[in-house]
Amino acid sequence: MEGEIINRVEKSGLVQINLDEFYPLGDRVTFDLEKGLHEGLILIEKNFRDFVKENDWSVYQDKYVNVVCSADAIVPLWAFMLVVSYIQPYAKKVVMGSRQDLEKTIFNDIFDALDFSLYNDKNVIVKGCGKHPIPESVFVDFTYRLQNHAKNIMFGEACSAVPLYKKR
Repeated sequence: MEGEIINRVEKSGLVQINLDEFYPLGDRVTFDLEKGLHEGLILIEKNFRDFVKENDWSVYQDKYVNVVCSADAIVPLWAFMLVVSYIQPYAKKVVMGSRQDLEKTIFNDIFDALDFSLYNDKNVIVKGCGKHPIPESVFVDFTYRLQNHAKNIMFGEACSAVPLYKKR
């Protein structure tokens, strides 16, 4: 039929991957150890342990949590470990570090469970723009893992993809 619109991308066999499709829904929250420090600066063990025991950890139910200390204070590692041990029974995931560290860890778990053999000898485009805050390092990790399987890897959109890798 003349004038028929043909989707050449669909017919090309290109596999388009949007990392947004892997993004797990759920609240991301930060727990700041500063709340448990004396005057927001000093960790007094007894007071900190009391703070941890009295805190309502159920507010982290089914949430992704990153634990930080925003105060310019020297906080021993055990304090982070103690807090995580109380949050862990409730949260989907807990990490020590920034929100980006949390996202990287979440995606690492997802990629560890992903069957990358689905992309064996395929021409793959990894889409770059999405609606979720996915750190750039996640794209790099995905590419690293994908390279063992894909025939070609490109970045962007089919109409203007940037070639990244071609199997030799």
